[in-house]
Amino acid sequence: MTRDATAALASPALAPWAVDPARSRGRRHAEAATPGRNEHQRDRDRVVHCTAFRRLMYKTQVFINHEGDLFRTRLTHSLEVAQLSRSMARMLRLNEDLVEAIALAHDLGHTPFGHAGQDALHACTAALGGFEHNLQSLRVVDELEQRYPAFDGLNLSFETREGILKHCSPRRAASLEALEPGGVARRFVDGTQPSLEAQLVNLADAMAYNAHDVDDGLRSGLLDMTQLAEVTALGRVQQQVLAEYPGLASRGRRLPSEMLRRLLSTQVRGLVDCTDQAVRAAAPRSVDELRLLPPLAALPPTLATEFSELKRFLFAALYRHPQVIQTTAAARQVVSELFDAYCAAPGEMPAEHADGADPKRAVADYIAGMTDRFALREYHRLTGRIPFPAALPPALWSAARSAPV
Repeated sequence: MTRDATAALASPALAPWAVDPARSRGRRHAEAATPGRNEHQRDRDRVVHCTAFRRLMYKTQVFINHEGDLFRTRLTHSLEVAQLSRSMARMLRLNEDLVEAIALAHDLGHTPFGHAGQDALHACTAALGGFEHNLQSLRVVDELEQRYPAFDGLNLSFETREGILKHCSPRRAASLEALEPGGVARRFVDGTQPSLEAQLVNLADAMAYNAHDVDDGLRSGLLDMTQLAEVTALGRVQQQVLAEYPGLASRGRRLPSEMLRRLLSTQVRGLVDCTDQAVRAAAPRSVDELRLLPPLAALPPTLATEFSELKRFLFAALYRHPQVIQTTAAARQVVSELFDAYCAAPGEMPAEHADGADPKRAVADYIAGMTDRFALREYHRLTGRIPFPAALPPALWSAARSAPV
């Protein structure tokens, strides 16, 4: 490869409004710099090597693990979000390492069984203020990972932690601000915005799960191509693909794969162009000035309308499909009964969880960290019941407690 070709592949210089890793606002616990890596590369590496990240392999996206080997999990979803985020960050001259770190960490706090598990834990912890996976992701990287001798958590940089905390109620933000004045919750108190990198990952998250939920819905048989043709964005790309490749509908999964590739390509290009125009019009001179502006990362209006239509379609046709509802109801029951069982008998948890200062929060932390498979094994051990008979081989149902999560 020539020197010119190599230079063309190199990361572009950061825009003035991008987060400069050399000017990071630092970590909660001071650490010396490490040679060969900037602060956000270091964050990414810590996330990839942590226990919570590995657990994402067996955590539900939409379809529970036993329903098929090829459905997305929280891990593959996080990888897809990271890929989209890095591609767009490069086009916008943003901090690629930061968006990757945020993307890989954004779902670390998700429960087993996807949103069904989150809803169940939220109801169980109502008296404690409820449960929300974004807050739990921050809790994982700040407290629950136990890997370092000098501090709890992963001690990530401010910028990565800020991106992880996408949503926060005013009440919870006030509590976090009291514990960490001027910290990651301040923007929910004063109405400012996160970095453009964090804004970008938030949109990439939605883009990724819309596309791969369509794909998984087709693979499961709960959605079909006739339904997709009635959704504006999907109908348009379907017509484009079939006009170019008339016989593709009879060639397995090539048609939906090409449709979703074009859908994502259109959204990526639209988001990059729209965001670039908005930022150049606002002309912030630094990331601090950008934080004072309204959100700048956005799809153009036409694509945003189509995006909302696709989300509504998936909600009605997939997430509320009777088969999915039946599964999620059973999953909520598993999580709720596990919560009650551990609260009644904390000794059923490993000692490091049972000895927590706040018993119910400790139970919520323990359950949130479970994979789908471990939660089902524990449910069978504690209740003798099997909510999803097809989930595991019979020998595993009768096994003793597996290694702690």
